[in-house]
Amino acid sequence: MKRSFFAAWGRIVAGPKTRWVTLALWVVVAAVLSALAPSVNKEENNAAANLPSSSPSVVATRHLNQAFPDANATSALLVWYDQSGLSATDLSDIQHAAKVLDEHPVAGQRSIPPVYNLPPAALKGFESKDGTTFVLPVSFQSGVSADTLQGSLATLEQRVSSAIGQDPFQGTSVTAPGLHARVTGPAGIMADAQGLFKHADFALLGATTLLVLVLLILIYRSPILAFLPLVAVGFAYGVISPVLGLLAKAGVITVDAQAVSIMTVLLFGAGTDYCLFLVARYRERLYAVENHLTALRDAVSGAAGAVAMSGLTVVLSLITLLVAKVGSEHRFAVPFSVAILVMALAGVTLVPALLAILGRASFFPFVPRTKDMRRAREAQRGSERSRRGSDGQPGRFSRAIGQAVSRRPWAVLSVSVVVLAILAVFAAQIRTTYSLLGALPADTPSRQGYELLAEHFPKGALAPVEVVVDQGDAAAVQTRVAQLPEVASAAAPVHSQDVPGVSQIQVTLKADPYSNEALSAIAPIRQAAEQALAQSGVQSPGQHVWIAGETATQLDTQQLTARDTRAVIPLVIAIIAVLLLVYLRSVVAMVYLIATVLLSYFSALGTGWLVLHDLMGFTEIQGAIPLYAFVFLVALGEDYNIFMVSRIWQARRHMGLRDAVREGVTRTSGVITSAGLILAGTFAVLTSLPIQVLVQFGVITAIGVLLDTFVVRPFVVPAITVLLGRAAFWPGKVPEAVPTAAE
Repeated sequence: MKRSFFAAWGRIVAGPKTRWVTLALWVVVAAVLSALAPSVNKEENNAAANLPSSSPSVVATRHLNQAFPDANATSALLVWYDQSGLSATDLSDIQHAAKVLDEHPVAGQRSIPPVYNLPPAALKGFESKDGTTFVLPVSFQSGVSADTLQGSLATLEQRVSSAIGQDPFQGTSVTAPGLHARVTGPAGIMADAQGLFKHADFALLGATTLLVLVLLILIYRSPILAFLPLVAVGFAYGVISPVLGLLAKAGVITVDAQAVSIMTVLLFGAGTDYCLFLVARYRERLYAVENHLTALRDAVSGAAGAVAMSGLTVVLSLITLLVAKVGSEHRFAVPFSVAILVMALAGVTLVPALLAILGRASFFPFVPRTKDMRRAREAQRGSERSRRGSDGQPGRFSRAIGQAVSRRPWAVLSVSVVVLAILAVFAAQIRTTYSLLGALPADTPSRQGYELLAEHFPKGALAPVEVVVDQGDAAAVQTRVAQLPEVASAAAPVHSQDVPGVSQIQVTLKADPYSNEALSAIAPIRQAAEQALAQSGVQSPGQHVWIAGETATQLDTQQLTARDTRAVIPLVIAIIAVLLLVYLRSVVAMVYLIATVLLSYFSALGTGWLVLHDLMGFTEIQGAIPLYAFVFLVALGEDYNIFMVSRIWQARRHMGLRDAVREGVTRTSGVITSAGLILAGTFAVLTSLPIQVLVQFGVITAIGVLLDTFVVRPFVVPAITVLLGRAAFWPGKVPEAVPTAAE
């Protein structure tokens, strides 16, 4: 779209009369939606399926539940521990607690072993070999919601504490003398994860708001201007939340707490960036134009096109997650895209209206004025000499960067690329996990409970593998599977009473059932089962073996995540390539802008791994994080490239290429640095949450934004542009029609 369109747009949304209309429209829309529609937080579904119904583990679970209805349950493991050994009193307390839970079950509770009827000798079957640990399984109805499960387990802990006259669940350590208890297993892990996310939204919103406010005050030294982006984000959220709430309530989309948390950060970071680019251009024009509405119209004319293209780039990049098969990835697409779309709309409508209403007072106490206005002000004060005031020119640091990159492009490019390449090498060392348990903090009860299990029982006891066969000799399958080196034990087959011919074999692995080592054990187990069936005369044995359980589920997640990565990454690159071609009309520029962002992405992964592994002690990161980071960093990284390169393209109409690069870098350095710091800071806020997956995502994304802001944008991209010369514009000529972010 031509600049004349955005000039007219500026008059429409921020004219002398229409500015109030624009503000009124946002107030009405946000108020009506908030009053009539539920907020997105109230429509969260944190128990939504992550795997499609055709996934092998999901199919296996259906067969298992049909043949063994009693197996259709979510298991909680109540782990009791006394480091000095379980005494007779301890065992008596455990039996009494079991009796109370059996006679007074909590919501959703299905069954509990009647250990209270067993003689002391029989209780040894539930103990570890060293006599310090006792496992009491409690099953819950399958499909029980995470909220219900969390409340039920809290009630369970209260009833157990009342029954035995002490609280064995208190404290963050199990090393103190006495009897301790922790709830783990799939149910305990799910409840703890739900509890961590439940209070994350409010803490995240408060921390992000405070951070953005402080950074804006430090950058602009104006309390009014500092609040303006927050007001815009607030109005945008007032529209986004009920819109997403309506979509979720209607069943069009599914949202979970993780998506809402990241969406909040994205909204603040990207939303503030959109405001900053318009504000920076407005401030620049106020030093040249006395009428603030004229200055604002010029700013909208120059910046709105870049803001719109930036928003479109991010929206279309994020919407590609709709092709993902893993539910946690697929569920990101619509909330994030809607958030950016609404925020970009606010950036080109609401923000100009607010600036038009506030005028130069937006920048108080450091109000930008033209030279004539400063002279008149000094004359009015009766001063004999004019005080030195700012003329809106870039600072010394910005000018130095522009000079360096335009004069010594080879040196700047060589050093920058070498640094980024070295950092990118460490990305090859990344180890991933698909364990929900690994995403929990070390002091989480379910994680502590599992660590007790892993120390005193086979690690696989937390979540056994379920092998289901519907033909052949199930005993032969059990024998063959039990001989595998990855297997600690394989229980005798249990035959279904509901579906004749179907048998279940419970297999306990030696490894942590959520580890990569355990995932690699599924294939040998399947192969051994199929071989046993083939030897018993079963035709096409692969069609008669199903493997369910947590490990099989994690394996499917791993394989589908790899598939999603292969599908999403090329799609994002293709979309951004098309948008860059349309906007810049240069194939060469499109290629090197994408290449630099890809290099920055791998550098961010490598640097993030160094920070997470060597400084923060993580041994693995969640498997979906590289894909999440790619979508965010590539889309957001191109934002900054678009803002700066469009300025270079515009300046090239009036000067030589080296001078245009120097001008573009100098003029955009301050505002892009400010925007990058705020965006990186908002993602870094995720590290304050006790949710490991968000900590890891926040670290890598924040590092990626900083690399884009301080290396790629000021050095790599302009240096390449200088070295390419006229070829940078190929096949186009001087791009006179390209709207710029800061003209």
